[in-house]
Amino acid sequence: MPAAITNRFLDPAVLSEIASLDLIAKTVVEGFISGLHRSPDFGFSQEFAEYRAYTPGDDLRHVDWNVFARTEKAYLKRYRGETNTTLMVLLDASASMGFTSTAITKLEYAKYLASALVYLAHLQRDSAGLIVFDDDIANFVRPSARQGQLMRLLHGIDHTQIGTRTDYRRPFFELQQFLKRRGITVLISDFFEDPDRIVETVEPLRFRGNELVLFHVLDPRELEPKLGEPVLLRDMETGDAIEVSPDYARHEYRQKMSAHIESLRQKAQGAGLDYFLLRTDRPLDAALREYFTVRKGRL
Repeated sequence: MPAAITNRFLDPAVLSEIASLDLIAKTVVEGFISGLHRSPDFGFSQEFAEYRAYTPGDDLRHVDWNVFARTEKAYLKRYRGETNTTLMVLLDASASMGFTSTAITKLEYAKYLASALVYLAHLQRDSAGLIVFDDDIANFVRPSARQGQLMRLLHGIDHTQIGTRTDYRRPFFELQQFLKRRGITVLISDFFEDPDRIVETVEPLRFRGNELVLFHVLDPRELEPKLGEPVLLRDMETGDAIEVSPDYARHEYRQKMSAHIESLRQKAQGAGLDYFLLRTDRPLDAALREYFTVRKGRL
């Protein structure tokens, strides 16, 4: 294992050097947890567990030795009982998710995020499921908390391949057919679609008492393109091409991208959905820490 993963925050490029997705998920979650210090709650379920400092006389079986190895401080993990939370992760594997200007593609970053979330659900003893999609459903793992589910989910995430175009309607239609219990649905995508159409597609789940979280994954060059000369840009999903000048990239493009992000954020929040933007060059444990800190403040 690379020595660099002991750093306070985990560079996504470092994560790409770790061989297995289960180890990546474990590393991200432990880094995320260790950064919460004395905060008793983490993750989606507020009933999961609390960490408190070890005191003489405590049962050593409840010490989290993984956290101890990272922090050299002993914390006890205490469960408050089983929860009824079901986490469904919807992973966009459309062609545009294959773009990268860094060490990893958007899809790889999304895989790390999806793996960390299902690993966190596993720690919380919650049911978790997975839908991988582009313009159709490529993989569907029904939510469960039974033994072996984590490995099934990580296997499904790990074997996700780049597809074609994005269509949010199909996975959400399927989700509504079988999701009988209230839970949390996480959609991980680059959201190159009209914000109104995105929200209109996913909002019906909210009406049925489910909580929705939109994780918006973008490459830094999609946010801040740097061109030295005119280039021909080709849409990875449609094949359409357009010539772009450096001046357009610096000004008009950035304004349009900022407007798109802000529109999606406002429409999502206006519909009662969580929205969180993730850059693929940002350490994932730090991003999760920020998201769950903000989330906790709203509960």
